[in-house]
Amino acid sequence: VALAKAVEVPQESLSRSQAAMLVAAFAGSLSLSIGASAAPRSRSAVNMQVAAEAQVAQPVALAKAADEARGLAIDSISKAHSGHMGLPLGCAEVGAVLWGQEMSYNPDDPTWLNRDRFILSAGHGSMFLYSWLHIAGYDLPKEEVSNFRVKDSKTPGHPEWQGMHPHTPGIESTTGPLGQGIGNGVGMAAAAKQAAATLNTADHTIIDHHVVVLCGDGCLQEGVANEAVAFAGHEKLDNLILMYDSNGVTLDKMAEHTQSEDVSMRFEAQGWEVLEVDGHDMDAITKAYRYAKDSDNGKPTLIVCKTIIGKGIDEIAGTCAAHGEAGVQYQDSGREALGLPADEKWYVSPDTYDYFKSHKAELVAKYDEWQETFKAWKAANADKAAMLEKPAPSAEELMAKMGGFEVGSGVATRNAGAEVLQPIAQEMPFYLSGSADLHGSNKNYMKGVGDFSKNNYAGRNFYYGIREHGMGAILNGMAFYGLHTVSGSTFLVFSGYMMGSVRVAALSGLPVSYIWTHDSIGVGEDGPTHQPVEVVAGLRAMPNLDVMRPGDAEETAAAYASSVTRPDGPTALILSRQNLAVIDTCSAEEKRAGTLKGGYVAKKEEGELEGILIGVGSELELAINAAKELGKGWRVVSMPCVEAFERQSAEYIESVLPKAMKAKTTAAEAGYTAAWYKYADKVLGVDSFGLSAPGDEVFEAKGLTVPAMVALAK
Repeated sequence: VALAKAVEVPQESLSRSQAAMLVAAFAGSLSLSIGASAAPRSRSAVNMQVAAEAQVAQPVALAKAADEARGLAIDSISKAHSGHMGLPLGCAEVGAVLWGQEMSYNPDDPTWLNRDRFILSAGHGSMFLYSWLHIAGYDLPKEEVSNFRVKDSKTPGHPEWQGMHPHTPGIESTTGPLGQGIGNGVGMAAAAKQAAATLNTADHTIIDHHVVVLCGDGCLQEGVANEAVAFAGHEKLDNLILMYDSNGVTLDKMAEHTQSEDVSMRFEAQGWEVLEVDGHDMDAITKAYRYAKDSDNGKPTLIVCKTIIGKGIDEIAGTCAAHGEAGVQYQDSGREALGLPADEKWYVSPDTYDYFKSHKAELVAKYDEWQETFKAWKAANADKAAMLEKPAPSAEELMAKMGGFEVGSGVATRNAGAEVLQPIAQEMPFYLSGSADLHGSNKNYMKGVGDFSKNNYAGRNFYYGIREHGMGAILNGMAFYGLHTVSGSTFLVFSGYMMGSVRVAALSGLPVSYIWTHDSIGVGEDGPTHQPVEVVAGLRAMPNLDVMRPGDAEETAAAYASSVTRPDGPTALILSRQNLAVIDTCSAEEKRAGTLKGGYVAKKEEGELEGILIGVGSELELAINAAKELGKGWRVVSMPCVEAFERQSAEYIESVLPKAMKAKTTAAEAGYTAAWYKYADKVLGVDSFGLSAPGDEVFEAKGLTVPAMVALAK
């Protein structure tokens, strides 16, 4: 109270938390030994300068904004009777510092290239993000905030990014599955490093922003997060700041029931800087954030924010109940304790709006300065500007750059992919590829573009180590970043490790390509542990994922071209280890055009149509050879991509697979058979695990032979 009077702030206008912030601000100005400061744990941070004066320019204004952000979360979750109160209330001061003072952004241009990116990895706390986006001036009106979890609102249960134009301005990535957002942040930080190394010059810096991720205990317990954290530390991504909402509470129990490791030491061991602060002390948060942002010491930074989950509603604060909507019943008393008016829900004061309006003007001024720098950069670097603004090529344009393959020759589709990847790399200067320690087997190394590493951020071949799930989340982050087209590779059988990330890519509409090789029992001697008989069928069940399993080298060319030009979703390229014949029953042009349509007639019947054989991937050749034995009236249909085929017109689909012929249609694929009965009454496939033997012997043992297909089709 005395401090309030000293600075002429009316006592009655202060809530409890605002008063506490005022005390902290004054305490920080009086002595380094009073109040929380950003205390470094690692040796390299020992020399961090902690200023004695207050770091928060307007602590009372931001404390009020923090409490009003809490109120927005309380009111929206109470109206929905659904949602997570804990994080929005517990991290309100973190939000106030980020949006009210430290981050660089422009609400009027939410896709600005050099904005700081913020990712809420703990996506269940989405009202934290919606509240601050509204207060900060993004196009997210109060009506949308109040419609939390309402159908078709801009405030869904978890943050959702949709396509290249975000559904909710300011949402940088789709989060909710814990740990994914950390991987996304690592991907964005890597993408920013790559872009900066490619585009910045000695005279003009157009990319120097940071990536900020807010996570909780749940995110850090997920293995995907640890994989991504290890990659970030190894590659020295010091443009990444991870803010850890360390409240000691998980959904079932207090965190100590399931974890006992020292998280800070784990991060230090992985090459990170670690700072620990009181997550409700805005001075301490500010000091730590500025140190992390300005140090450029070759280390990403973890800021451990010690917080009270659900702070603001005493009945749930610091308990597991704060993880859900238990605080709804305390809406009124909680709002009263925060100093919010009882007669106005979703209250944001004129003072707070005025503060953020003024702050926005400061941000826009810096944005305008950047625009001038960008104009000067364009004028001085025509080649780089042309690279940045180069329109994406079409699939047809890319295929025109790809050479052909000799008919009748045997080419593994992974090897065909290695060839057609090179012109893609040359035509698409922001195309990035990588592998989880399998470049030599996946055959997806791009020649002449360098390897991305802490010693060469301009490189475009990424080495992820044996971290498939981390790779998947990092790829998504690069795609969310918006500048690059990306792909990553491993064996198909290991795609399961990254399926959580693949699902996020599919539902977000991210143009990510997965190069998954060693596609079937054709793997041979490595045995059933490496023969993914069930995987392709499972992938085809995922909405918005194109699964392309080409049957020869020409189909592979089209599959690659399709994957890197598809704008609204990911593509899985399923490639063979063994050689496949380049089929001679139709032209290369017909095969490529047909592959883009997902399915086509690969061998026309000669005379009246008697039956149809569907061949997929390595079984295309099998179907063609069977048709030759069955007679001239048999048609062979290649269907490398079911999803693309089903996007074609009804007339086209009928021309390829007449409904009247379903009873006389037989499909063949070296994998699970059930889904093929949609198109055929008979299916030759593999509904059991494989075995360790040479590939041709495994095919024989599993009955995938020409005589078997002929007998089944008759």
